[in-house]
Amino acid sequence: MRGAGTADKLGDPAMGSPSWTCGREEDGALSLTLASPCVQRGLIDCVNGVLLVAYASALLAACVGGRWDGRGRSGGARPRWAVAAVSACCVAVAAAYAVAAFRGSADAAAPIVRGLLWVAVAASLHVQPTRPARAVAVLWWTLFSLLITAYNAEVLATGQGLDVAEAAAWAVNFLLLLCALGSLLRRSRGRQGDDDLSEPLIDKAVRDSELYRAGLFSQLAFSWLNPLLRLGRSKALDLADIPLIADEDCAQQASRRFSKAWSRHRQDKAQSGRSNSLALVLCKCFLREIMIAGFYAFMRTLAIAVSPILLFAFVRYSYQEERDHRVGLSLVGCLLVIKLVESLSQRHWFFDSRRTGMRIRSALMAAIFQKQLKLSSQGRKNHSTGEIVNYIAVDAYRLGDALSWFHMAWSSPLQLAFAVGTLFWALRLGAVPGLVPLIIFGFLNMPFAKLLQGYQAKFMVAQDDRLRSTSEVLNSMKIIKLQSWEEKFRAMVESLRDAEFIWLRETQMKKAYGAVMYWMSPTVVSAVMYTATAILGSAPLNASTLFTVLATLRVMAEPVRFLPEILTMMIQYKVSLDRIEKFLIEDEIKEGLERALPHNSDIRVHVQDANFSWNASASDLTLRNVNLSINQGEKVAICGAVGSGKSSLLYALLREIPRTSGSVVFGSLAYVSQNSWIQSGTVRDNILFGKPFDKELYEKAIKSCALDKDIENFNHGDLTEIGQRGLNMSGGQKQRIQLARAVYSDADIYLLDDPFSAVDAHTAAVLFYDCVMTALSKKTVVLVTHQVEFLTETNRILVMEGGQVKQQGKYADLLESGTAFEKLVSAHQSSITALDTTSQENQVQGQQVLNDGIMPSALLAMRQASEIEISTRGPSVAQLTEEEEKGIGNLGWKPYKDYVEVSKGILPLCGMVTAQVLFTVFQIMSTYWLAVAIQINVSNALLVGAYSAISIFSCCFAYLRSFFAANLGLKASKAFFTGLMDSVFKAPMSFFDSTPIGRILTRASSDLSILDFDIPYSMAFVVTGSIEVVTTVLVMGTVTWQVLVVAIPVAVSMVYVQEVLRGLSQRASQN
Repeated sequence: MRGAGTADKLGDPAMGSPSWTCGREEDGALSLTLASPCVQRGLIDCVNGVLLVAYASALLAACVGGRWDGRGRSGGARPRWAVAAVSACCVAVAAAYAVAAFRGSADAAAPIVRGLLWVAVAASLHVQPTRPARAVAVLWWTLFSLLITAYNAEVLATGQGLDVAEAAAWAVNFLLLLCALGSLLRRSRGRQGDDDLSEPLIDKAVRDSELYRAGLFSQLAFSWLNPLLRLGRSKALDLADIPLIADEDCAQQASRRFSKAWSRHRQDKAQSGRSNSLALVLCKCFLREIMIAGFYAFMRTLAIAVSPILLFAFVRYSYQEERDHRVGLSLVGCLLVIKLVESLSQRHWFFDSRRTGMRIRSALMAAIFQKQLKLSSQGRKNHSTGEIVNYIAVDAYRLGDALSWFHMAWSSPLQLAFAVGTLFWALRLGAVPGLVPLIIFGFLNMPFAKLLQGYQAKFMVAQDDRLRSTSEVLNSMKIIKLQSWEEKFRAMVESLRDAEFIWLRETQMKKAYGAVMYWMSPTVVSAVMYTATAILGSAPLNASTLFTVLATLRVMAEPVRFLPEILTMMIQYKVSLDRIEKFLIEDEIKEGLERALPHNSDIRVHVQDANFSWNASASDLTLRNVNLSINQGEKVAICGAVGSGKSSLLYALLREIPRTSGSVVFGSLAYVSQNSWIQSGTVRDNILFGKPFDKELYEKAIKSCALDKDIENFNHGDLTEIGQRGLNMSGGQKQRIQLARAVYSDADIYLLDDPFSAVDAHTAAVLFYDCVMTALSKKTVVLVTHQVEFLTETNRILVMEGGQVKQQGKYADLLESGTAFEKLVSAHQSSITALDTTSQENQVQGQQVLNDGIMPSALLAMRQASEIEISTRGPSVAQLTEEEEKGIGNLGWKPYKDYVEVSKGILPLCGMVTAQVLFTVFQIMSTYWLAVAIQINVSNALLVGAYSAISIFSCCFAYLRSFFAANLGLKASKAFFTGLMDSVFKAPMSFFDSTPIGRILTRASSDLSILDFDIPYSMAFVVTGSIEVVTTVLVMGTVTWQVLVVAIPVAVSMVYVQEVLRGLSQRASQN
């Protein structure tokens, strides 16, 4: 045992007391209370012993179960230098315990056992043969580090210090914690260990990313980004320079994980009758990632909570007359470690939350897209296209940010609880009255947040109205300019912007009031606490107490400010989850029998006694008593009057119309609609439609659809861009591109809904012969057509009337007097006789050619045209759609200068800078007053009164700073919107032909929203940060000039990092 005094009772905090025999109180009784440091240190040893036994049991189970890999290490890989260094440190600590045992008292059992525990910890860094062993080892390292940290924090809180050896041992505990984090990171990447049952016989190419290959310290410090940063400094980055993402970050992988979890949940729900819960599925699916981010959030909260206690110990040490420099160095080292843990934990918390949020967003977007393809007709009625777009663009995107707020939802109350505990520890009963204004400010924030939410909702409604009208105006710009209606429609859009601007102004001004509440809260609370402490005399108002309370109140300020906003965000996330979940559980198209092709069967389409109705619950049927059987390679034509059910029969075969019985479709389907569907992109992209490029099949598709001459005449061949909605293509060209897409898909069954309606008779004959009868000769084709002249070439004809198949058979068999088909042919021939002679001759010639099976010379000429070379050259002239201009390099101060000049915001900018300078001055004055008042021993009333007055003045300048920032943003929003309207309505029509409407809408929506909300407060943040950094360095340089030795190199390095990151982030955001 040590001698008498405080040190005897505490024992040796880090190295452990010399024995487990706890000290005695003055009356001779043993001190066995939980508050005794000796008992606490013994409990830590017990926890270590239990975990050591669990780890040894896992090793024994690995040996008995035959799962030891023979190398004794996880993965069989050679330990990295970092693990070897940590294990060497553990052995060094064990050696220190051994020295303490031989130099200490007679009872040396405690240091010997603790030394052996450190040796076992060093071994556990290398020996992890199975997953259970790894899990127990990680738990051991984590608990050991956290318990020692809590124990040492309590020692520091009592005013005692740690010597260099003790601080070094504590540092090794933090290294163990980093090893635990590294193990979790490797597990989250999904690496497969050597304990797997099998290995692939053939090596596969691994899609590696820089993050995937990064080591422990590279991941902790984000140094795996250095190659990209160096490359970004040397050149302008392109998309090809951005490193690949890891497999688990790919949308396909995230979608697969969520799809399996959601299907399993739906099956369990169907069996148990439980309600659906999308949140529960997401938690189960991404539980590991959520737990890792939560661990980082907990470590950050813990580091923040310990900081005021370290500050208390440091201030108390600085006021001691006799100082042990070893204690001071240990306090500085502990403060450095705590701030390092706080910074790294916060960065990794945000990084992992955003990374997991990206996976959640990708999974939900993919699930919504997949669900949309499978929605039944009733499901499509319940959800409009605009609502589905909102599910993807708003709800899924919002849920991608939910993880950060979820961890804030529990870490903020925990941080608040730690801070309240610290206040009670520092002020005792004097902290109780200070909780009253704290609670009041908390409750005031809730209605204030609700008020802001109401303004935000009204602003969003007004913004939706403006964007809806803007979209309609842009889509109709050709008519507007043709009729010279620019001023009228511009006035309409500007009036909607004025209504939106009202709620924007209210929102920004209320945020300025919120700044006063945020800065006044710690001022009022601290003043009340100081006053109560002075009156009650519960604690001395010395430097250590005052500055500890100030630091603790700053720790409390963040959760108090964000708790109402967290509640609001949780409500919004719940709404988004409910909306997406309601969509995902909608009825789907009922799948028929499996599409597997039966052996020795030529049947491709089979429908027996089937009824179809768009509304499955209604009695009226769209199609009745459908019986149909189509063999492989058969060409079946469907004809009938308008509204007879021709297209509905194709929809039934596609299973778009709900059926009540009997439909079976074998093989893959290709569908060509009556109205051509063209996506924005090149001609080749529209034909390939995501499939790999096959030159032979591609040439066959464009030749059979008579596109070869068109592609030859395009400026860029098949790389010619198709304008928005195919504006630079004729109706016939779009229809032939759509038909070529179907041919290229190489499906088993082709459903063609009147594909010749958009082309002339001559081209229709070419398409029918070259495409339907030749290119698709071995395919099953179901053709809806009004061209009677083609019916003679089909294998069978279906005549539709009133939603029923009235007749079916060959052309000659159906031409009986009085039948529906005979009436249809007669009506067609009557219409032909009404045409002019030239047209009639062309129709007769085309029909005669098809009946005789001989092609006219014009068709032969088209079929025998020379082979064309598919264009792979780069464009020689400008495409129709111009690429968006992107600024590269350092833009300097010009954008900010333009921002202020266009908005005419010189006066608000100067006011904001002045208010920030005065706010910073008064903040420094409040802290300086506390330091001076303590030294000159002023009365408590004067100390608290002067501090409160100075703080109130600083709050007033905080409001003025936010007020001027809001005014600057409002002036800029109005000025830039006016400029946007000038540019749009005064632009020539060629601008709208070459610029996608989506690009213009982006400027009027998301970019303008950033201009409205983000840029004003971003400028205020830059002004605030710059002034605070300068003033802080000046004050510290005045008090302690040695700080400039560190501050100047740090400033230079920060400027260098800023230059590197600015160009990289600019280019990345543009791509």
